[in-house]
Amino acid sequence: MDSAIQARLDDFIRRKGLRRTSQRDVIAKAIFSKDEHFTAEELFDRVRKTDSDTSRATVYRTLGLLVEADLLREIDLGDNQTTYDPNFLDKPSHNHLVCIDCGKVVEFEDSHLDVLNDCVTRRLGFKPIRQSIKIEANCEQLRLKGRCPNLIATRLTGKRLRKKR
Repeated sequence: MDSAIQARLDDFIRRKGLRRTSQRDVIAKAIFSKDEHFTAEELFDRVRKTDSDTSRATVYRTLGLLVEADLLREIDLGDNQTTYDPNFLDKPSHNHLVCIDCGKVVEFEDSHLDVLNDCVTRRLGFKPIRQSIKIEANCEQLRLKGRCPNLIATRLTGKRLRKKR
């Protein structure tokens, strides 16, 4: 885990009058050691592989702390679950393209969207703070090839699939 993230977390915990615990450290390390989105349950499963003493409640409380500390962002990827994004610290204006067939999530940035965001918010009398766009689409693998390796991999790993509308 990046030392700057650890320092921000330690400072936040200290200001809240809390103490640093080994369970919080294990959870934070599990979150920031990978550059991918996750649900609380996926994180709990990941943490339990390295620390069987960490409870589900501790995972949920720590997630709340990290969101409050502005180290983690809750995002809606359209699957009726809260998904967490650890990547926005490096890229605060990134967006998500979500395949409604296989659940694949692709992050993207586009300077044109940043300019549009700035123009629209200023015209309407606002100052932009952050921007997040989610585009739901079909990946072309299924349409072009009749099968999607992402869908197969998702099913094999037991990950959740998004509900079609």
